[in-house]
Amino acid sequence: MINLIIALVVGGIIGWLASMVMNRDASMGMIANVIVGCLGSILGRFLLGRFFGGGHLRGDAFDPMTLLTAFIGAIILLAIVNLVRRGRVR
Repeated sequence: MINLIIALVVGGIIGWLASMVMNRDASMGMIANVIVGCLGSILGRFLLGRFFGGGHLRGDAFDPMTLLTAFIGAIILLAIVNLVRRGRVR
């Protein structure tokens, strides 16, 4: 149970940082940041896990490579959302 809480908190922080980088911070709330951070972690692990290594956000939440892959995955996810919504990446 504690691992799930840690994953949600770290996912929220990663989603918030990614939304600031992609200039979507004003349009996203706390729940959206958590969702983007957690889904970005899954996407980053799927796309970049072989290059950077790292574990799962639920197991190795404070591993630097896990945080890096989750952050890059969240940025990629927000870029895809921007592309679908506006037709361009901000």
